[in-house]
Amino acid sequence: MKQVDGEKLLASLGEGVNQLRGRLTPDASMERVTWFQAGGLAELMFQPHDVDDLVTFLKILPPEVPLTVVGVGSNLLVRDGGIPGVVVRLSAKGFGQVELVGENRIRAGAICPDKHIAAMAMDNGIGGFAFYYGIPGSIGGALRMNAGANGGETAQRVVEVHAVDRQGNLHVLSREDMGYSYRHTKVSKDLIFTHAVFEGYPEERATIRAEMDAVRQHRETVQPIKEKTGGSTFKNPEGHSAWKLIDDAGCRGLMNGGAQMSSLHCNFMINIGHATGYDLEYLGEMVRQRVFEHAGIKLEWEIKRLGIFMPGREVKPFQGAATE
Repeated sequence: MKQVDGEKLLASLGEGVNQLRGRLTPDASMERVTWFQAGGLAELMFQPHDVDDLVTFLKILPPEVPLTVVGVGSNLLVRDGGIPGVVVRLSAKGFGQVELVGENRIRAGAICPDKHIAAMAMDNGIGGFAFYYGIPGSIGGALRMNAGANGGETAQRVVEVHAVDRQGNLHVLSREDMGYSYRHTKVSKDLIFTHAVFEGYPEERATIRAEMDAVRQHRETVQPIKEKTGGSTFKNPEGHSAWKLIDDAGCRGLMNGGAQMSSLHCNFMINIGHATGYDLEYLGEMVRQRVFEHAGIKLEWEIKRLGIFMPGREVKPFQGAATE
């Protein structure tokens, strides 16, 4: 059963689309976008050429049309019924640049891979960014979820964030405006981050390289980085490690259809074959249920789940999450 109709949505936008320089794709496959390589179709995908092109598109997009923004797809789980409305996928050409903009300051586009900003910092003797080398995502996602690893996090380095709202208006946000907390920011979900400025501190390149090598070695040793995965599945509850709770609840290696909690790092969910969005999300809720029954702790998803379920293939939150 087809859940989306991209050609109809595209036609409804009228002649305004002729002003656009980016790419519009009806019924776009999200399997090709997400690292899980699973899920349904985006009703209409738009890849803007640059910020001006994005602004033009937002000004012609009717307010009632749902809008979803994705980056490199590293921490996304797309449901099998697809994503209604428009998915904006920022292009590497328009939003992937990284450059020095002052002493110990770096400007990076929203689609710039986290590890690229870490490499830029090392090459220029700027400390404070090595933790990004171990995060498999892009700067836009890092800004949205205050991504962090190995004792560092995005909030420590941000100076200002540039964004566009749903009406096509430009905004510049300070670190305080972002309202950061653990894996969270308080800013409106309607804001689309386009780029940001970060600041580090002087540090010897050899010291930075050693730190990055340690991050890389840790990832290669304990994380299933060569698998089809979305990274860390659940947030660490205060005072606990999610992987330890999952392991203690007997969920290391737990499977559902083509989905499995990794035997190497059990807070990593992987697609071991042809897992569907349903397989993956149902497995996640199984884990949440078992952890709650074993430890009385409610795990919160770190992976972002998007879209609608196929009829008859809905995944209900586990029993302990009924009041969330």
